[in-house]
Amino acid sequence: METNWYEGGLRLIEEVTTNAEQIQDELLSEILTRNAGTEYLRRFLHGQTDKQLFKKNVPVVTYEDLKPYIDRIANGERSDVLLAEPITGFLMSSGTSGGQPKLTPDIAEVANKWQLFRTLYESPVMKHFGDINQGDKRMEFLFARPEIETPSGLTATSVSTSVYKKSGFKAMLRKFHTSPVEAIFCPEPEQSLYCQLLFGLIQRDEVILVGSAFASTVLRAIKFLENHWQELCSDIKAGLISHRITDSGCRSAASLIMKPNPQLADMIQNICKSKSWEGIIRKLWPKANYVRCVCTGVMSHYTEELEFYCRGLPLVSAAYASSEAQYGINLNPLCKPADASYTFLPNMAYFEFLPVKNDHDESIEMRSNDNEDTESVDLVNVKPGHRYELLVTTSTGLYRYKVGDVLMVTGFHNNAPQFQFVERQNVAISVDQEKTSEADLFKAVTEAKALLDPLGFVLTEYTSYADTSSAPGHYVLFWELKQKEGNHCKELDPKIMVECCYRLEESLHYTYKIYRKKNIIAPLEIRVVKQGTFDALMDHYVSKGASLSQYKRPSCIKSKEALKILDSRVMGKFFSPKSPL
Repeated sequence: METNWYEGGLRLIEEVTTNAEQIQDELLSEILTRNAGTEYLRRFLHGQTDKQLFKKNVPVVTYEDLKPYIDRIANGERSDVLLAEPITGFLMSSGTSGGQPKLTPDIAEVANKWQLFRTLYESPVMKHFGDINQGDKRMEFLFARPEIETPSGLTATSVSTSVYKKSGFKAMLRKFHTSPVEAIFCPEPEQSLYCQLLFGLIQRDEVILVGSAFASTVLRAIKFLENHWQELCSDIKAGLISHRITDSGCRSAASLIMKPNPQLADMIQNICKSKSWEGIIRKLWPKANYVRCVCTGVMSHYTEELEFYCRGLPLVSAAYASSEAQYGINLNPLCKPADASYTFLPNMAYFEFLPVKNDHDESIEMRSNDNEDTESVDLVNVKPGHRYELLVTTSTGLYRYKVGDVLMVTGFHNNAPQFQFVERQNVAISVDQEKTSEADLFKAVTEAKALLDPLGFVLTEYTSYADTSSAPGHYVLFWELKQKEGNHCKELDPKIMVECCYRLEESLHYTYKIYRKKNIIAPLEIRVVKQGTFDALMDHYVSKGASLSQYKRPSCIKSKEALKILDSRVMGKFFSPKSPL
């Protein structure tokens, strides 16, 4: 008899990571046996299910390669053009990291796999922090995304919304979460966020976990609280929800829990009116043990600011997954976000890895970006210190599919490798033949923003844009800044900002600096935007269908509408004064 439910999860982790190779081979065999008769696989395997034949004949593909098949199913054709099992709908990506939302088929077993994955990624966390399913509450900011209907009558929805709709989740929600289902499914993101904060504040003494899917969403909630805490306190004092909330479900849910509580309102007001909001999460939710959200990859930029708000509370990146599949879990949840590695679970999908070289330090003549002919490596055969692009094969019709993520092997747990997220493949800024990756840009921005620290400024958000409207083209970075204390940004020192531009260029890769010296690329530009600009950018993507839970700030702007939002809020423009050394 287990004393804690998560002990079974910990044992299963040990079992699957020990038998990683066998489980991977069995999983691939199962997927191929089930789907060998589909139109797609018949083209390459002719009914065969041999692993080596699969790796030799089935091509490595991107979403664009599979999109014609997915579109056919969405338009009413049978699903066996791609997978044997009848599909129940489509899962939809956020569309903010790589462009338009992607649809992947959803089948009955997907929900079970997500439930198992949740058990496995929560088990190491519970081992360190205790079982939070013992009457305590989670204040997690969760947002359902509106479904869309395809011509076939099947619906497409986000992974998170699909999970929220399950009866088991709704039952758990009522018992262990501060947010009611009505707030999560509220179609107005601002009203949803207001209500989730309101309910979280009312139940502040029960909250032992604060979080969301991504660090950006937690920060969005804190910034929203900075602007609306007085109104929230008024609601708590009066026991009535604000007139700003017009959603009937939210108002109905509020009526069941709200009653006048002037003492609580005054306590929250005294905390929020402090000059500095350092440690505000811990102050408002004093029993919280940790903040759980993804703080790795593109979310790394938010770590410093989030640590300011939750001073003293660990930031836990528990899992690595996407709309396409589940990948790995963090077995050391107490580690710093920058040190987080994810142990891949061989029972989630069949994994392959394409070796990737970091070629920025080589001369221009020696550079090669072509990895197309590189042979893939199996899960158990990757090498520590090496970088790979992730491929997945799933039961949902994805075969040798490029997820688009570049990972680095940091070690092994039993026979399963552990990876750190490096960057999104092909998410880059470029004005000529050079290519600056997401990781390159993050490193350079980190170096440059250090110049602002002594002045009390925090870089809260940034993105990039390749301005080729004139020749030569140049890099543009949009920066949103705020002071560590207070809500308003004091006047910037132009000399410091120009130095930031130069520091950025100095920190970029070899190829960029050569191109700058030869005037193939013009001086880098930083455009400082008003506070709230990136919230407006997020609102834009949400209005286009992105889920607030899944939103990831684009590293490079390609949308004309998004660029217009940024440019309309520019406060100052600064250029690098000279070519980098």
